[in-house]
Amino acid sequence: MRIGLIGLGRIGAFHARTLSGLDTVDTLVVTDARPDVTDAVAAQVGARTAGSPEELLASGVDGVVIAAATPAHPELLLAAVEAGLPVFCEKPLAGRIDDAVALAAKLAGRDERVQIGYPRRFDAGYAAARAAVAGGELGRVHTVRATTLDPAPPPAEYLRVSGGIFRDCSVHDFDAIRWVTGREVVEVHAVGDTHGDPVFAEIGDVSTSQAILTLDDGSHAVVSNSRYNPRGYDVRLELHGDADSVAVGLDAGLPLRSVEPGVTFPGGTPHAFFMDRLAPAFRAELTAFTGLVAGTTPSPCTVADAMAAGWIAEAATASLQSGRTVRLEEVVR
Repeated sequence: MRIGLIGLGRIGAFHARTLSGLDTVDTLVVTDARPDVTDAVAAQVGARTAGSPEELLASGVDGVVIAAATPAHPELLLAAVEAGLPVFCEKPLAGRIDDAVALAAKLAGRDERVQIGYPRRFDAGYAAARAAVAGGELGRVHTVRATTLDPAPPPAEYLRVSGGIFRDCSVHDFDAIRWVTGREVVEVHAVGDTHGDPVFAEIGDVSTSQAILTLDDGSHAVVSNSRYNPRGYDVRLELHGDADSVAVGLDAGLPLRSVEPGVTFPGGTPHAFFMDRLAPAFRAELTAFTGLVAGTTPSPCTVADAMAAGWIAEAATASLQSGRTVRLEEVVR
């Protein structure tokens, strides 16, 4: 098949390398706002180039991957759908929830071939945990602990437009909790602090956060996030039930140091970056998209899924700002 890729920044260039290595992708067509970047990435992966997103959409591609900057997502996604093309779009749907709501309304009834990028759904550990829950191996799950800790903050320029830690970082944990447990979140209580770069306080964001989620069966999840974890990139999920407990992310690259006498685990090189920790998941995610393009599989992460995770992020942000517990029904519209 012939796949188009719009946006060749850090994640876009990574996707270009992944797509060019998939057996099902015969031709990759790429474009970026910077022609020099387009030419450089195309040369690296053996792709064809397009001078603009419009040219790419009209070039006969069978599907489109959108990895452009967040503000461009709504326009590009809508244009691809209107061109009749299956679309993979990195999260979020839009930079502002109001824009995401408007986009979802425009896509209603024709978004069955839209996939939103939440790669943890394609991580082997997360998938195994989901299967364990669905199979009843854990019994009733009463406690969930989700963790995403970055080695260092993104650049201040990115933080200023990111929407805050809950919308930018925690939202991956929110999506994973919904997907793995099969439960919906009904309320959120969130706290955080501004340790580190003064930019966090300046923009009303936090550098470290905790969110307690109440799920629709009365169980709870704790989501811990930080921009400062210099030992490495730490992504984990624990699920504790009345029959068994499981954990995702307890591999040799786990960026933790045990102080128990005689314990050598984890003994590998700590994960340093999300592309390191989740590389197989990204490949599986794009492989799944080729199935969507071929018409053999449904979307594994829908617009509705993205909106659900986004509403949890909105509730967490409102809770942080107000200092009180926020029910999802207060923010969803």
